[in-house]
Amino acid sequence: MAFGPFLLLALMEGLVTAAVLALAAAGLSLVFGVMRVVNVAHGEFYMLGAVLAWAVTGMIPGPAALTFLAALIIAPVLVAALAAVADGLILKRLNYDPEATIVATIGLLYILQQAALSLYGPNANPVPAPFEWRIQLPWFGYSGYKLFVVLAALAVLLALWTFLSRTRAGLIMRATQVDRMTAQAFGINVDRVYMGTFALGAGLAALAGVLVVPIQQAQYLMGHDPLLLSFIVVIIGGLGSLRGTLVAAVVIGLSDGVISMFFSPTLAKILATLLVAMVLVLRPQGLFGARA
Repeated sequence: MAFGPFLLLALMEGLVTAAVLALAAAGLSLVFGVMRVVNVAHGEFYMLGAVLAWAVTGMIPGPAALTFLAALIIAPVLVAALAAVADGLILKRLNYDPEATIVATIGLLYILQQAALSLYGPNANPVPAPFEWRIQLPWFGYSGYKLFVVLAALAVLLALWTFLSRTRAGLIMRATQVDRMTAQAFGINVDRVYMGTFALGAGLAALAGVLVVPIQQAQYLMGHDPLLLSFIVVIIGGLGSLRGTLVAAVVIGLSDGVISMFFSPTLAKILATLLVAMVLVLRPQGLFGARA
């Protein structure tokens, strides 16, 4: 096979990575943008989404499409509920102090990880794709499910943008993001907004985990790379910027696909980290972030 088809395959794989990464990073960016909380446990919410997807598809009888649809709904809702509880029991008691919440979410990371190890076990388990349709190109066949992941991520991100920009709840979240004290003065329940934001961010990460698990496998340590890449995407795109998150996810995802195909995945991570260092030096607020 010539260079061109290899490049096309790398770009298609990179687009899938970008779609999943955009979902996970959007949740992380949303939490920081509204709450000013750096959620170090974000990758574990991604992992829980995948693990719960495996559990749900194993417990519910029926065809693969039906069980996966159930997992696509149930897993993010359960993870969002867990995040809301964690917000009320931990972050709210710390008054959302930036330094204290970093330490607290590190602790939450290990709690969730060890709980998954104890209840789920150390093995990686597959989840069947909801359909086996493949696209046959002149050079190779390609999974139709992977294209579904890209389209599903785009639909969710569009719904998120519509929610933030066109609904009353989104307006309240944006008002809280701009000035917490003024929002409180106008009668907005900031604690409830923060709880909802933290739950929504975790739910987006879990949704990304559910979508990716038929491609990879559910495993209790799978949250590390998504956490690192989500931080890279959010820093490059600009903290709290949904547009920046999407652009940075596409850049990192496509470059990861190409570099991993022709060189090595490790080199892709190294170059992404160097790009973060350059952005922090030349434009600390990120490509689309507002200046402090």
